[in-house]
Amino acid sequence: MSTVLEVRNLALGYPGLTLFRGLSMDVERGTTLAVLGANGSGKSTFIKMLLGLMDPLAGKLTWPDGQPSEIGYLAQMTEFDRRFPIRVRDLAAMGAWKGFGLRGRLDSGTNAKVASALDAAGVLDIADRSLHTLSSGQLQRALFARVIMQDAPLILLDEPFTAVDQSTEAHLLSIINQWRDEGRAVILVVHDLSSVLDHCDQALLLGNGEARFGPVGEVLTPQRLVSQNYMSESQASWMFRGAAAEAVRV
Repeated sequence: MSTVLEVRNLALGYPGLTLFRGLSMDVERGTTLAVLGANGSGKSTFIKMLLGLMDPLAGKLTWPDGQPSEIGYLAQMTEFDRRFPIRVRDLAAMGAWKGFGLRGRLDSGTNAKVASALDAAGVLDIADRSLHTLSSGQLQRALFARVIMQDAPLILLDEPFTAVDQSTEAHLLSIINQWRDEGRAVILVVHDLSSVLDHCDQALLLGNGEARFGPVGEVLTPQRLVSQNYMSESQASWMFRGAAAEAVRV
């Protein structure tokens, strides 16, 4: 596997506030990295830094193949205004903005790709519905269709499973697994450990001013989750009993 991003001695935060420091890691194609941490630990700030929306306090980012001209990105659903007067198919088509012609129209080939993306996300049958009529799960599927259209080597997902049911989460996880199988790198901010344990290769745990990176089973130990304020001792004791403890090899 080749490396899409190298991070060395990264410190992230704001003037007068350092969220974490000393993070070094490689993000490789064909892998899925989960970013976890308590509120205020720097998860979304880390995503914004990768998007180039803010600079690190220290450290260096290196893109071995050159910085991607486009990164697939799905923001938190709370940042999206579904009152915007467009249809589901229009939202997905926004991911193909490079395919727009001089008159702002998509050619037939791109329209076919939009239909394929909507089908993969499970929303082709509601392609002509307005966004304000959608449930949270339907909107998230439509947003995934837009990311599919971006066709990017690196995909960033900020809390993609918030306010969706188990069926929708399972479908979205299948799309993420397909991206990984296609050789893309996926970085997702999540809260639910179960999706991490079953579907992610690596984890980045933020909290208490620290950043821990590595294989899921090595990073997400009960002791570390407690010390970095991700959960209480009682929660860790309950979660890592029995089968869960075996799953993460603690």
